[in-house]
Amino acid sequence: MAVTLVTDRVPRRRVRDRHHRGASRWVVLALVSLAALVMLVPFVFMLLNAFKSPGDYSASGPLSWPTEFYTKGLTTYWTEVDFPLKFWNSLLISGSVAVLAVALSLFNAYALGIGRVRGRLWIVGLFLLANMMPQEALIYPLYYAAKEIGLYNTQLSVIIIFTVVQSAFGTYLLASVLGTFPRSVLEAAALDGAGKWTVLRRVVFPNVRPTLAVLLIFFFIWTWNEFLIPLVMLIDNSTQTIPVALASLQGDRLMDAPTTNAGALISLVPAVLFFIIFQRTLSRGITAGAEK
Repeated sequence: MAVTLVTDRVPRRRVRDRHHRGASRWVVLALVSLAALVMLVPFVFMLLNAFKSPGDYSASGPLSWPTEFYTKGLTTYWTEVDFPLKFWNSLLISGSVAVLAVALSLFNAYALGIGRVRGRLWIVGLFLLANMMPQEALIYPLYYAAKEIGLYNTQLSVIIIFTVVQSAFGTYLLASVLGTFPRSVLEAAALDGAGKWTVLRRVVFPNVRPTLAVLLIFFFIWTWNEFLIPLVMLIDNSTQTIPVALASLQGDRLMDAPTTNAGALISLVPAVLFFIIFQRTLSRGITAGAEK
């Protein structure tokens, strides 16, 4: 009889604990949903004003609902800035930086985390310090260096700069991860006759691949949204990226607010689609990193 009472109580406690955790989860979910809605407010205003005529915007302001479905702002921005060319420039720069920065981060972190070079902590701290430096402090040296070596107003200069800048963060992160890599696995690979390149390709890379995928997504989106360095380095219309084209068109031709919102909406769509497509890869990489 006593045994049955104990067995009856255990499920009740589990059910009570489950309901208790469930209530807290609902509270957290409600707070997160509220924060997400607050963050979406500027995008809602941008969407409303993108399809609003200049006269409607001047008469009713930015917070009103459009009285007509105005699409001339989208077509004006598309043709004036030559959006397909700007899209290709941004895609080329962001994609190249993402791939090269991830590769450079992996090689640097492999030397620092597993190679155990002398002064490893100082070097990792230097990468962290470089990642914390504002771009305003780097723009003048980068500008004069690009002028001296003949890379000014070329996409290659922006690719090189952002590859180094993004890899500073990637090196710091991956060096911390590889610093805790099991030494027994590396020793077993060495006993089997594996060289350093084989260890990197067959042992290290498969284990850090989820982290590399996360870095690849972050580097692409961060580079896509960069403005200051492309603004200074790319002065020709044929080499400019989407954020620079949007800002320069607004300043030079004094575009109206609805057309500016339409341009911002078009410019935002590729980055959002890229994030949605690789959302599962991002979540898997973060989950794998948390489990490790």
